[in-house]
Amino acid sequence: MAQEILKDVFFIGYVDWEVRNFHGYSTNRGSSYNAYLVKSGDAYTLIDTVKRPYFEYYLANIKSVCDLKDIKYFIVNHVEPDHSGSFPLIEKYLPNAEIVASTKGVEILEQHYHQEVEAGRFKQIRAVKEGDTLDVGNGKIFTFVPIPMIHWSDSMVSFMTDENGKNILFSNDAFGQHLATSRIWDDENDLSVIMQEAEKYYANILLHLSGLIAKTIPKVAPLPIEIMCPSHGVCWRSHIPDILEKYVKWSSGEIEENSVLIVYDTMWNSTEKIAKALYKEIKSRGILVKRFRLTHADYSDVITEAMKAKAILIGSPTLNLGMFPSVAEYVCYQKGLKPINKIGIAFGSYGWSKGAVKEIVEQMEATKIEVIETIEIKFVPRPEDLNFKEVVDKLMAKMEGS
Repeated sequence: MAQEILKDVFFIGYVDWEVRNFHGYSTNRGSSYNAYLVKSGDAYTLIDTVKRPYFEYYLANIKSVCDLKDIKYFIVNHVEPDHSGSFPLIEKYLPNAEIVASTKGVEILEQHYHQEVEAGRFKQIRAVKEGDTLDVGNGKIFTFVPIPMIHWSDSMVSFMTDENGKNILFSNDAFGQHLATSRIWDDENDLSVIMQEAEKYYANILLHLSGLIAKTIPKVAPLPIEIMCPSHGVCWRSHIPDILEKYVKWSSGEIEENSVLIVYDTMWNSTEKIAKALYKEIKSRGILVKRFRLTHADYSDVITEAMKAKAILIGSPTLNLGMFPSVAEYVCYQKGLKPINKIGIAFGSYGWSKGAVKEIVEQMEATKIEVIETIEIKFVPRPEDLNFKEVVDKLMAKMEGS
């Protein structure tokens, strides 16, 4: 059944308690595919769909509110399949609905669903640009703001003003979280859990777009937003300033507390000895430091810590003249997400030949992480090899000066 979350606004999405992986990003608390239905007099506006396997739930939710012939508008904010997967299925049920998408959204809808939807239908879609409005009746007006590459080129947000005084931002992937809950509102759930998942969501999906997000927030923040309804997780009504503030900080690379992240893997424990010695020396300085061995760590959680840390230390043994596979995989993941305003150290052990540390440095520098030191130890470290006071002195000075 649909849930009326505000007067004339219904949640018709699907809460996915079982999902644990979202294209490589771990979702240990599940997720949701949020879609909405807005009533305006005798007509309705549909906003987004759900992931295709859950179409029947979505359709039943809509039918619990209205007759599908009464849907006058169908807004598609984003074409990624977790949002639009049910588009070609629901489109057949909407004989009277005008479809609305960004200009790029129209193009990508056709590229995705040309085998399932008649080509003529795509030509009928209303393409909207920044500032375009749609009066859906009964005092409700939508204003559209494209947010290209946050995080697809078609992405847009839809801002609805209501004569009853409720101004709602249907915010697409912005301000979302992968979080399953039966309670729709931020103030009905544990805020610390919501913020933790919002942070992880940003780090794993939006971090590499921080420059664009920093430019987009000024377009969104001035709107008189009273409610935010994202495409995943809870809706916001009590803590909107808090999540906006976080997005400003995350997108600017602001570090709330000087901290260090140590990421490594080990083959015969030599690299682990280096990692643990670095950890011990940094911890003795009173600096917050976290250590992850990649064999036992979740990359989604590690990159979340990388976003927050001032310094990232990455270690690997040399295997076949290069990085250990798990380190190479994580470094590739980190490179794609581009954590900003970081300094780094590359470390590792080697036997007959070097290679791993050189590759780590190359990948860090490609991500614009300033590498201030490297550590390479042949075979098994001696106790004197693990005295990292000078290295950590250099690290602390750089952290304090930047």
